[in-house]
Amino acid sequence: MKAIIAYFNHPLLKIPLLAGLLTGALCFLYFLALYAVGVPALGNIRVLDYGIHIIVMIATVWYYRKSIGQGRLHLWEGLTIGYVLNTVAALVTGWLIYLFVTQIDPDVFAQYVVNSKKLLLEGKKQITDQFGSETFDEQWSKVSNMTPGVLLPDELTKKTALAVLPVLIISLIFRKQDYSVLQ
Repeated sequence: MKAIIAYFNHPLLKIPLLAGLLTGALCFLYFLALYAVGVPALGNIRVLDYGIHIIVMIATVWYYRKSIGQGRLHLWEGLTIGYVLNTVAALVTGWLIYLFVTQIDPDVFAQYVVNSKKLLLEGKKQITDQFGSETFDEQWSKVSNMTPGVLLPDELTKKTALAVLPVLIISLIFRKQDYSVLQ
């Protein structure tokens, strides 16, 4: 057990894990704020919470470079920090939203299903023209049979797809290596 704790006590994992927990909590607070205001909390406006991910990633990479790397940061360290933070934050947010939707207010998910069906109906002509009516029927069936269990993998998939470019850019911007070996 001590070996496992020592493994996760390494700054390259510990710092992004803690930052990921903070980011997940902040994203859930954003979800709750949308819910309190009356905006569909599982709608497309919630994608804006990825800005929280980016801000915390920048702060975490900067802190790691300044405090742990003593002004230096390898590209792989920046990538590791970004992806660990992003994955932990997505998991925390997904689980908290899942618990909220299943335990506190199931109407949020019901409204999400209704909005998804409405969106699918708006694009019915385009979907049937491009892919056929069978594809539309399959999508309609998937949306109709959705359960709150789709929220966690959906959150993780979306956040991972959104993370690729920002993590790379942040890592490249903050990258600074010691080139004295080459001299």
